[in-house]
Amino acid sequence: IERPPGDTAGCTFCHTSSEERCSTCHQRHQFDPRVARRAEQCKTCHWGKDHRDWEAYDIGLHGVVYQVNKWKPEQFDFSKKLSDADYVGPTCQYCHMRGGHHNVQRFGTVYTSMGMSMADRGAPIWNEKRDRWVSVCDDCHSPRFAREQLQALDEAVKDAGLKYRETFKVAEDLLVDGVLDPMPKDLCPDWSGQHLWSLKIGAYHDGEAYGGKTGESGEFRMSNCTDVERLCFESVGYFQTYIYKGMAHGSWNDATYSDGSFGIDRWLVNVKQNASRARRLATSEKKVGITWQPEEFWKTGEWLDELTGPYIVKNHPGKTIFDLCPDPGWLDTHHAPAEEVESL
Repeated sequence: IERPPGDTAGCTFCHTSSEERCSTCHQRHQFDPRVARRAEQCKTCHWGKDHRDWEAYDIGLHGVVYQVNKWKPEQFDFSKKLSDADYVGPTCQYCHMRGGHHNVQRFGTVYTSMGMSMADRGAPIWNEKRDRWVSVCDDCHSPRFAREQLQALDEAVKDAGLKYRETFKVAEDLLVDGVLDPMPKDLCPDWSGQHLWSLKIGAYHDGEAYGGKTGESGEFRMSNCTDVERLCFESVGYFQTYIYKGMAHGSWNDATYSDGSFGIDRWLVNVKQNASRARRLATSEKKVGITWQPEEFWKTGEWLDELTGPYIVKNHPGKTIFDLCPDPGWLDTHHAPAEEVESL
């Protein structure tokens, strides 16, 4: 949202021109259901560092079965409707668009925000989703096997959550103690035109110590922030999702090696090391009477001046993006309930 168009071409391609259009999957000039039923149709949008769906599927057991058999009509007959499909292995569409149902989220899992948010795994609200997932796996596996995979996913996500919460706590303590360099006030404004801490997300870090008023939320920054904040973002936005996506798609090695569990381990160590150095430096400066002033390059620069936040401050002083867009549809993360979609 905050960056110039040249930086966000990959984001806007999917989230504006392609999102939720029939031709995205059915391809213009062809509109052939046989093409839309192939797993590769999902690849254009559903891959990348923070939504590693294709990679997790492709190198998982199901994806390998698909890749080595997809040209054999007797194994994958794409002329059949999804409701009649009897593939030798599942495609993205077979599981997530069960029977041709176009509400893909209907067959998601209990975790929100691409796996970045935790959920009470035993809460009754999720029972239906979990049973629905098991019913799909049941086409080829036993219900017990499917539930064991769900439990393995739960445990992997829980372990990853322990690591990233510890990572965030180290960063939080640095901010509260005033040794984060630079502090939020020393940066150019975030995309909303404010100086809130980038990790003050929702109710997790509320209060004036984190910048802003009670109830105001910060936004993750991937640039122009402390290395500690960037590592926190990547630990949950990248590595946590690698673990979740890998476990959910049968790519267990990917959830462990590559940038999965081992990756989030590295970032936790890096954050701790950064915090240790920052505290030692702050102690030394205090002893010799140094009052550190952050450099101006954190506040302004040729590229920074192109971001949304500085634009708002310059052209609409005293306003934030929420004042200018009190009900911005492009910030709406609500998705229609399954029963609404089914009735369309």
